[in-house]
Amino acid sequence: MTQSSLEKQEAKLKQLNQKIKAEKSKIEQNLGKQIIKTSNLDYANLSNQKIKDLAQKIATVLNHESNNQL
Repeated sequence: MTQSSLEKQEAKLKQLNQKIKAEKSKIEQNLGKQIIKTSNLDYANLSNQKIKDLAQKIATVLNHESNNQL
């Protein structure tokens, strides 16, 4: 392959990685919004520590359910 071809592939790879990162971010935001909405949580009461605690509780439940399905 020529240098130009490698550079083009590298540019495409960088662009694809940016798209993946943007899609992950959208999923994370949507998941957070849905959890807040379905749990009737008040944004005003969500400190960083409370968010971390809630995330840990959700992860524990999901991991427990996942382990029971095996």
